[in-house]
Amino acid sequence: MPNPILHQLSVAGSVLTSTLAAWRGTSVLKAASQPAQYLKLYDIEGCPDCRSVREALTALGLDAQIYPCPKGGQRFRPEAQRLGGKQQFPLLIDPNTKTTLYESAAIIDYLFLTYAACPTPRTYQSSLRRPLLDRLASSVRGQRGVQARAATHPRRLLELWSFESSPYARLVRERLCELELPYVLHNIGKEQFADMGPAVMRVKPGPYKPRPGGRREKVLAQLGRIQVPYLEDPNTGTRMYESGAIIDYLEGQYAS
Repeated sequence: MPNPILHQLSVAGSVLTSTLAAWRGTSVLKAASQPAQYLKLYDIEGCPDCRSVREALTALGLDAQIYPCPKGGQRFRPEAQRLGGKQQFPLLIDPNTKTTLYESAAIIDYLFLTYAACPTPRTYQSSLRRPLLDRLASSVRGQRGVQARAATHPRRLLELWSFESSPYARLVRERLCELELPYVLHNIGKEQFADMGPAVMRVKPGPYKPRPGGRREKVLAQLGRIQVPYLEDPNTGTRMYESGAIIDYLEGQYAS
């Protein structure tokens, strides 16, 4: 397991990142129906513009295939250039509409218009102060989730249940990006007041009851609990919670 003290310091830094980003990517604003085919996002976890797009995915409750493209990465950067014409991130590929998009603001507008039939909410629009705060939020994490590291590559995509602002899930996503491990991102943002707080100490006391008909109700029936991050690796049959344990697993299984 990672050093407990260092891990908690990293969690504290991740909390600060979410705070500076105004905790966007926490709640589902308007639940969208999942399209027939996964959206594909070529992404750098530590990039503030990429984070803005992932925040919108959480706000819509949309899943996506994430193809990490860290600096120095050789696995998906050439593919991104072939598909879009340049190595610029974020890059969204929507096979459902045959759409290819760069620029975070354009991608966010597209997601809300296409999958929620509404304009981008003000909270998710660009503003004069937002770029500065977004970059400050990313700087807190240093080079985590930015620079590629040597790794072996799995045959099948991993699967991660997460929501963007989760300080614990961010630590796992950073490691997935550094190791260039592609994954299916299952967004399970908070849908009601009873969802607020960590899984072990939610704000509302008593037995946890997800919002009827919501995404979390389905996930609870599928997994038996609602806690992020949760990782499934179909290459090894591994299923696990807890960010520290997941990071330890990724290092032991894939880091070179």
